[in-house]
Amino acid sequence: MALPADSHVHTEWSWDTTAGDMVGSCERAVAVGLPVIAFTEHLDHISWPAPTSGPYMSAELTAAADPDGLVHPPPFDVAGYLAAVDECRDRFPGLRILSGLEVGEPHWHAEQVAAILAAGKFDRVLGSLHCLPDGDGYGEPWALYPHRDPFELVREYLAEIPRMVAGNEPFAILAHIDYPLRSWPADRSGPFNPALFEEEFRYALSTTAASGRALEINTRIPMDATILKWWHEEGGDAVSFGSDAHRPDLVANGFPEAVAMAEAHGFRPGRTAYDLWGRASRRSA
Repeated sequence: MALPADSHVHTEWSWDTTAGDMVGSCERAVAVGLPVIAFTEHLDHISWPAPTSGPYMSAELTAAADPDGLVHPPPFDVAGYLAAVDECRDRFPGLRILSGLEVGEPHWHAEQVAAILAAGKFDRVLGSLHCLPDGDGYGEPWALYPHRDPFELVREYLAEIPRMVAGNEPFAILAHIDYPLRSWPADRSGPFNPALFEEEFRYALSTTAASGRALEINTRIPMDATILKWWHEEGGDAVSFGSDAHRPDLVANGFPEAVAMAEAHGFRPGRTAYDLWGRASRRSA
């Protein structure tokens, strides 16, 4: 099976990545036959409480917290990052390497994001919703579930997506629309059932499609095929594939299954491995 581009990979240039390695990720890409890899490093501006328990707790985040327990993402080193990309391009000439960013909450930080994008060339830009308002601050779903109704939280998350894609923020791909599912509290809420949120998912998908953006099939956890089915039905033109790898051995993880699902729901490869996958009817025209 020919693999598509992995359009969502993190390395040591992402502030939250402790095991990232750009060179190691390129080596992994070559080893598994990946034709294209995009290093979409985190660009975040929201400060949030360092986790004191659970799967996201780490010594690095605890050490990075200020006296109030908040973690503040550091400024992104554009020059250093782009120099590292160029070095990998020289070292791995048979692998197409894309520069990129994963921009957190781009509609809330338009000026800051624009300044970073103007400072260099970024081939692939993702837009992500990681946080939601929580009292006087913000939190990610894993931190909010313990004191919020999980069903209402997912609805709030999906309701924010249309606001994020409504503007002219310069991102081409909506990353992990199913982000809250990563920490869904199945022990107290039962298995996640997308059908319970069909209206909210469809509205978020239709507005994303209308904005001309692509939907990412993120393989950090398997995407429910129902979401991809709704994307096609709501007029989505294109999909990308992203492992969301934060360490080299996870590059292209789950891609064979994701490719099979995309094909089953009407999406096909573009003319080159660099291209996003489009609707089968559009590709055959």
